[in-house]
Amino acid sequence: MFQQISAPVAGSLALSALCAAIPLALLFVLLGAFRVKAHKSALAGLATALILAVAVWKMPVGQALSSAAAGVVYGLIPILWILVTALWIYRITVVTPWFDILGTTIRSVSNDLRILAILIVYCFGALLESLAGFGAPVAITAAMMMAAGMKPMKAAVVCLLANTAPVAFGSMGTPVIALNGVTGIPLHELSSMAGRQTPLIALIVPLLLVMLVDGRRGLAQTWPVALMAGFVFGLMQFLTSNYIAVELTDVTASVATVAAVLVMLHFWKPREIVSGDVPAAPTDSADTTFGNDDTSGSAVVTRPTTDIAAVTRPPLPQVMMSIAPYLVVMAVFSIAQIPSIKTWLGEIGSVTFQWPGLNVVDADGKAVAAQKFKLDHLKATGTLLLLSGMITMAIYRMKPLAGLRIFGGTVVQLKWTIVTVTSVLALSSVMNLSGLTTTLGLALASTGVFFAVLSPVIGWIGVALTGSDTSSNSLFGHLQVTAAEQTGLSPTLMAASNSSAGVMGKMLSLQNLAVASAAVGVDGAEGNLFRKLLPWSLGLLALITVLIVLQSTPVLGWMVP
Repeated sequence: MFQQISAPVAGSLALSALCAAIPLALLFVLLGAFRVKAHKSALAGLATALILAVAVWKMPVGQALSSAAAGVVYGLIPILWILVTALWIYRITVVTPWFDILGTTIRSVSNDLRILAILIVYCFGALLESLAGFGAPVAITAAMMMAAGMKPMKAAVVCLLANTAPVAFGSMGTPVIALNGVTGIPLHELSSMAGRQTPLIALIVPLLLVMLVDGRRGLAQTWPVALMAGFVFGLMQFLTSNYIAVELTDVTASVATVAAVLVMLHFWKPREIVSGDVPAAPTDSADTTFGNDDTSGSAVVTRPTTDIAAVTRPPLPQVMMSIAPYLVVMAVFSIAQIPSIKTWLGEIGSVTFQWPGLNVVDADGKAVAAQKFKLDHLKATGTLLLLSGMITMAIYRMKPLAGLRIFGGTVVQLKWTIVTVTSVLALSSVMNLSGLTTTLGLALASTGVFFAVLSPVIGWIGVALTGSDTSSNSLFGHLQVTAAEQTGLSPTLMAASNSSAGVMGKMLSLQNLAVASAAVGVDGAEGNLFRKLLPWSLGLLALITVLIVLQSTPVLGWMVP
């Protein structure tokens, strides 16, 4: 048995925390400052974490290696299983004539990339997040924006930034449900509290999207529809999470926002149209000079609205065929969420077991939950996407051998992404099981009432490290509650803050950066994406931190259930 140590460095929690932060600091410095390839940065961070776990935190070598193996398997299933199958579906569409029809169909709704960023990336991406999550929204919406004519790097940046507002309630409310499981706080309290924080981000993100697409001009010309989209999405998040059901929060918010935007477009149009170049699928020769690319206005054609001829919508049968893969994905995931079917899939396709070679207890002698490995092989997002892809092949009358060849090509395309994601998840697992993560958390929690400022940072670090709001809540949820009780803060507020603020780190997580880079066909773009998104992530984190701090005081304390 290995018992975690909270302060192994000279008995000092502060020094121990500084030491525990070295793997993360090394990872982000190599990636962001020295522009080292993502997979090399991740492997360096993993190696450092293993050395610290064994030499300083005194974890047995066998258990340290076993914890890394657990992270690798979790990286493969479910994370990479999702990415491979989502990208496979996209590649199936690219080799058919329906990809060009899809681009025409999208532009027939609006030929303005700024409007499409709201409709597809923000609204449809939120719907995908509510059903799938784990990178699938970024991969699918980026492909759709490229079909509409957006450059690959810009599509990746826009989709990563948009994948924030819905994440706290993604995958049918899984992050909040996980938070309820580790904290014991009533689910309705946590849902209500999160629903009183996330609308602020929902209101702002559409404005940021149109500014990313077209700079200040985009904001000046399209702020009415962007503001309306953010308001409707945030309002529906609040109403659904507080008065209906946490599982349906993102579903109702995304559907209501799509309806509101389409209605508004009947009565209002931007003064100019910002349209993309001729759409093209990403290839091996895709432009990789995005380090100097200004994401505020690249590769667009701008003309007055009156000078733009409306794109003729293809016949309805062709439209249905072009969007068939996405309709199939929505249908399959919706059916899988029906309570009876969801329960049945869980019963016949869910296995939970103790990971071999691990016997870890925390400082209080309690078994660490991360040793348990749950394999949902039938209801897993990747499996449902695989089924969706097979149905799509049948609709497109594609031969099984052709589909298998495309699948193999997808795996080859993702070879370095596979190394990156598995290395980062192995790093996360080693830090969690060895006690490095606990040491970091305890050091932050020892700051007294100032913890109200640091609580969102803990969630942000958790999501940036694991790439999952659910994982971050499982990792730090109990710590947030314990620290809140010790400092006299509201446990409900601090627990919900871990989830609501944590999502700002998702755009920086190496897994999501790898997903976006692979999805747009630009190999090794993780470093560029990290540098472009870091200021936005920190800015949004600062904004929601201000809200959370005010909610911990009498100023906005009335918002806490």
